[in-house]
Amino acid sequence: DLRSQFLLDPEVVFLNHGSFGACPQPVFDSYQAWQRELEWQPVEFIGRRLDGLLDAARAELAAYVNATVEDLIFVTNATQGVNLAARAVDLAPGDEILTTDQEYGACERAWAYVCEQTGAKYIKQHQPLPVTTAAAWVEVFWAGVTPRTKVIYLSHITSPTALILPVDMICQRAREAGIITIVDGAHAPGHVPLDLKQLDADFYTGNCHKWLSAPKGSGFLVVRPEHHAKITPLVISWGWTDDRTLVSANQYQGTRDPAAFLAVPDAIRFQRDHDWDTVRAACHDLASETRQRIAALTGLPDLAPDSPAWYMQMFTAPLPPCDPDVVKRRLYDEFQVEVPIIPWNDAQHIRVSIQAYNTHEDADRLITALEKVLAD
Repeated sequence: DLRSQFLLDPEVVFLNHGSFGACPQPVFDSYQAWQRELEWQPVEFIGRRLDGLLDAARAELAAYVNATVEDLIFVTNATQGVNLAARAVDLAPGDEILTTDQEYGACERAWAYVCEQTGAKYIKQHQPLPVTTAAAWVEVFWAGVTPRTKVIYLSHITSPTALILPVDMICQRAREAGIITIVDGAHAPGHVPLDLKQLDADFYTGNCHKWLSAPKGSGFLVVRPEHHAKITPLVISWGWTDDRTLVSANQYQGTRDPAAFLAVPDAIRFQRDHDWDTVRAACHDLASETRQRIAALTGLPDLAPDSPAWYMQMFTAPLPPCDPDVVKRRLYDEFQVEVPIIPWNDAQHIRVSIQAYNTHEDADRLITALEKVLAD
């Protein structure tokens, strides 16, 4: 019974793990234990122990995502990772950053800032829905590549449509074409298997606080060695020395709470101890069933085939015309169902996350509530 392991309000049907995650009690206990150690002897902890502790935590995370430990740094979240990567690319006026029309808004603002500073252009390649095959998706996306394309920026799993994109195929093709790749893996760790050496993106950033269920404020950025020197920390501090490395320049950024980073190995062990491959498969089955029930209710087509190649524990389904704020508020206020209603491409959608603590009864309450609210 994994539901009892999480700290969520038992009165709320929580179907929005994708936004901020949820931390299990044992992992949260570790997080607080690290905070208590810090407060017990701050000088000894930060001045004598912290570098070694962070190095050990980074090594466990690097092994989990199959990355070289010297290529991986902790960041507070994937948005920070995208900011670091976007500012590391040498862009000139007229250079193009090719992306999709399904990217996360906060990171799009980071790119808008970079384009204002450099004169580069952020190009959104439209992808028709529903998607069909990975090969077809890649061809449509690659049609947006031009001689001016300097960077390809993609989400591994998109925020508005919850689709798992074929980033491996794109990264391979981009490597052959000499195009830099930046992958926003905010939803990937703990959600889909990761092998970052095989993926071979130039920059890959991910959150640990979402599907890996680590504490809030834990993420990472993996950088290929040839780009290490281009990464400028958003905070310049004691690590900015003549002999700096990617890790040393970014690891110490003044006084901050490192507990979320140090608890990441506990989140990895929690999922390993609870056979997360089996948990993930069960969550996908419930997500698939729930997605079919929503489609039967609305009569609207799914965004992707019913396959774990396109979605795993999170899916987005279209809704009929409605006021998204009203629907979201009523689902929560009247039925205690926490789920996002997402306006995207001039239509309304519901994005449902299924995590280990969710049950068939949760899905039943969502369908009952949605049926009532949409009918009204």
